Amino acid sequence: MNAIDLGQLLRLLWPEITILIAALVALSVDLAGLRHRSLRLRFLSASFIGSIGCAIAIDELLHVSTQGALLGNIFVATPLTHLVQIALLVITILTLLLAVDSDFTDHVGEFVLLVLLATTGMLFLVAAQDLLIIFVSLELLSLSAYILAGFDKLRPRSSEAALKYFLFGGMSAAFLLFGFSLLYGLANSTNLPQIAAAVQAQPLNPILILAIVTTVIGFGFKIAAAPFHFWAPDVYQGAPIPSAALIASGSKVASFFIFFQLMVLGFAGAEGVASLAHFRSGWVPVLVVVSVVSMVLGNLVAITQTSLRRLLAYSAVAHAGYMLLAYVAHSQQSLAALLYYVATYSLATLGILGILVATEKQLGNDSIAGMAGLSRRAPFLSACLFVFILSLAGIPPLSGFFAKFFLFLSLLTVNPGSKLLLWLIILAIGMSAVSLYYYLRVLKSAFVADPPAESTPIQSSLLLRLLVGVLAGGVIVLGCAPDVILNQILKVIQASGL
Repeated sequence: MNAIDLGQLLRLLWPEITILIAALVALSVDLAGLRHRSLRLRFLSASFIGSIGCAIAIDELLHVSTQGALLGNIFVATPLTHLVQIALLVITILTLLLAVDSDFTDHVGEFVLLVLLATTGMLFLVAAQDLLIIFVSLELLSLSAYILAGFDKLRPRSSEAALKYFLFGGMSAAFLLFGFSLLYGLANSTNLPQIAAAVQAQPLNPILILAIVTTVIGFGFKIAAAPFHFWAPDVYQGAPIPSAALIASGSKVASFFIFFQLMVLGFAGAEGVASLAHFRSGWVPVLVVVSVVSMVLGNLVAITQTSLRRLLAYSAVAHAGYMLLAYVAHSQQSLAALLYYVATYSLATLGILGILVATEKQLGNDSIAGMAGLSRRAPFLSACLFVFILSLAGIPPLSGFFAKFFLFLSLLTVNPGSKLLLWLIILAIGMSAVSLYYYLRVLKSAFVADPPAESTPIQSSLLLRLLVGVLAGGVIVLGCAPDVILNQILKVIQASGL
């Protein structure tokens, strides 16, 4: 490594270094000075320190001048990677603020440390162009998430969620590592562009097909796509809400982005065709199957749920199926639509989990029936819930509608004459109609059902109401000018040379 490379690497790593420093400061302040103070003060202090670290990292990313491939293309620094990293840091700040009103643990410094370590893993992940770095970054993210899922030691359900998450995560890591080893054997390299050159230089063979399948299985666990979603309902329901928020939003953004990069860049030349009239083996037909199964299974099983957290989990499975349609198109437009989609989905999910911070504390559960009369017990929170639910359902003019619209449009522009792509879109629209049923069940409970006779107004802190309001405003703003935002994302993608 020469001095220029080292200097570039240090400049590239300043955001991650900043996050790690903030994590250590938060832990030190909590252990040394606040151990015997109130839990709210400790959460507020640690979350504030972590948020300041994330804000400094965002500022560094906005002003960074280092561009291009570093260390033999192990890392890349492009406007696109910086944009995704900024989005991840914003999600981390929102997650830390959600934790301020929590009381699930007295190990506050350790909790914030793990959140920031997971964020560091996500930042490394989206900038990686090497299989080894991708795997190590994923494991840093995953190991932190496993512990975060089981951080509420007073709830057996939290420990159960962590154990299931760890077991299924370990299985996914095994599949992913096996697929990566096959790719290394084919290309004699762990670098994505070099792997792509080796894939294009030879016809599709059984080893490459096995590498594709095992890689899809490994990432299928990470993004909670069916039939690899078994951990998601238990983790969404059992994990502390801030932990579930990070797993449901930040890890999804990072995983979907690097999965797209891996398939489109690493497996370039092995896409295949999923149309029955012109079928050709490749990774596109595999993802079509996973997408269809996710959309159908996620939406149908969500109908039977009585827990709002489990409903969100199966809804996430369905949304993973929609987002996989961007991989089928594998174009610049579909990547822009994917990033817009996952951003709007993350905001809505964070908002609903933020509302659950207040309702679970008073109601003691997350049942949909327990939300009865929420509009009269917490008018502001219920109004925000209305925005989040309708956005997830894809109702115009909210951002969730335009996310699906642009995604379907990107799929059609790839091959307007393909009947398969048209049927995929029709199926996705049909499943969206199914999802409307179970989303409206939540709104019916909140706005139509009468509250229990002995119910009292639901109390929430000013910070929580402000945070939920900002998230609802973000969903509305993203829906007010979707074409402007999507065009900006597309310009960033084109400037990055993808």
